[in-house]
Parts: sequence; structure tokens; C-alpha cells
Amino acid sequence: MTAKKNGASPDKRRKYDAAFKAEALRLAEESRSTQAAARELGINPKLLYRWQQEQVVAEVGSVEVARDPEVRALRAANKRLTQELDILKKALVIFGQPTS
Repeated sequence: MTAKKNGASPDKRRKYDAAFKAEALRLAEESRSTQAAARELGINPKLLYRWQQEQVVAEVGSVEVARDPEVRALRAANKRLTQELDILKKALVIFGQPTS
């Protein structure tokens, strides 16, 4: 029987608090790639994907609804339109200012 060199027990798992999970989900949402966000945070991408799925299930109420292709398409469209609205609001602030 050989011992691990890093000193960590094989049955010990890292625990992440709610604040870390929330920040990771925010970063993944703002990032172009969930995998890139996971690399930046130093966590397994599968873990971040699982947290995203849990978040969607919590928002919609069931796994079946969360996996429904129509619901996924509507959520993607909603996200895109929200981003477009934010861009338009910023443009309004920039170009809506009277020049002196």
C-alpha cells in the first residue's frame, strides 16, 4: 500500500461555500466559455456545469422543465435580449448627453 505524496487523503473533497459558488456562476455567465471560467477558478469544468444545472433547476422548479429544449432556447434568447438592452442603455447614456 502506497501513500499519496501530496498528503491529501483520497476521501477528502474540497468544500465550496455559497459565496464561491455564486461568484463562479457569475463568472461563468459573463465568460465566453464555462471551461475557461473553470480553469480561471482552478476547478473542474464538470463541477461548474453541475452548479449551473442546479441553478437552472432551482429557478424553474424541475429537472424536466430545465432540460426542455424550448425552455433552453427561450432562456438563451432572453439572455441575448437582456445583453442587447444593456448595450442600448449604455449607448443612450453616451450619445444622449448634450454637447457643450
